[in-house]
This record gives sequence, C-alpha cells and structure tokens, in this order.
Amino acid sequence: MKRLGAMAALTILLLVFAMPVLAQDGGAATNQQDVLKWVVITSGFSMAIASALCGIAQAKATAAACEGLARNPGAAPAIRFALILALVLIESLALYTFAIVFLKVSA
Repeated sequence: MKRLGAMAALTILLLVFAMPVLAQDGGAATNQQDVLKWVVITSGFSMAIASALCGIAQAKATAAACEGLARNPGAAPAIRFALILALVLIESLALYTFAIVFLKVSA
C-alpha cells in the first residue's frame, strides 16, 4: 500500500510540473531548420538502435542454429532453412529502418 501511495504521489508531482510545459507556445520549434536538425539526429539514433538489435538477434539465431546442428546433425537441412529465413527477416528490419531514415532525411 505504501508503494502505491508513493507511485500516486510521483504521478501527481510529474503532472503538476508538466503543466507549464504544455502552456508554452513552442515558437522556436516551428523553425524548419530546427525541425530538420532533430529529424537527422533522431534518424541516426534509430538506425543505430535498429542495427544493434539486429546484430544481437542475428547472433542469437546463429548460436541457436549451431547448437541445434551439434545436437542433431541429421536435421541440418531444416535447421539451415530456418536459420536463413530468420536471418532474412531480421535483416529486413534494418533495411526498412534505413529506408525510412533515408526518406525522412532526404525529404
């Protein structure tokens, strides 16, 4: 119960301090150069995050496929097909992210 009260107090505190932010007009953010600058920065971060997560996922998929081949060499064709399909789908995430970043930054 004490934890719930603390969370409620924190939520109310955050909402009270968020009100002045919502009251501002945001005149500086309407400048096209400022918006483009933030689009470029966030695009770089999104590509970095997508590449890192794809690398981790590909490493885990490859490790699992190698472990599966070591345990059951007779299932090599099925494991190899599943690995290639998984790697293609994982890599498509990075390619889609790159395409979106390219379209947003060049526009």
